[in-house]
Amino acid sequence: MAEPTKYYVVTKKAVPDVLLKVVEAKRLLESEKVPTIQDAVDAVGISRSSFYKYKDDIFPFHDNTQGKTITLSLQIEDEPGLLSDVLKVIAQFGANILTIHQSIPINGMASLSISVQALQTTKDFSGMLEEMERRDGVHGVKILAKE
Repeated sequence: MAEPTKYYVVTKKAVPDVLLKVVEAKRLLESEKVPTIQDAVDAVGISRSSFYKYKDDIFPFHDNTQGKTITLSLQIEDEPGLLSDVLKVIAQFGANILTIHQSIPINGMASLSISVQALQTTKDFSGMLEEMERRDGVHGVKILAKE
């Protein structure tokens, strides 16, 4: 019996360059900027064998989130309006907020847990996380779970 597939979420800096080039080649093909796989791999500088070896095993995080519930953990400063700013980011990216839990702030910091549903209209999920992290007062955004 085959072992079930396991998935990992890693940051871009932890992904080997060849895998990032496979993602870029797939993007070029999907956007129809290049007509053939050979043109795509030539454009990004990898071999066709590398492309075929990894093409089904790597994809941008947002490509596999539609219809999924993702639970995020954030550490935020106890500042008026900061929670509202974070929620606005989620709304701007078109995700559906399912649950929100904020702990009582201790020493000016609160833990925030948000579960969101990625919809068909949800924009780039990793871009949403990056936008949250750019907010003053947000100290780290982590994905706790994806269902």
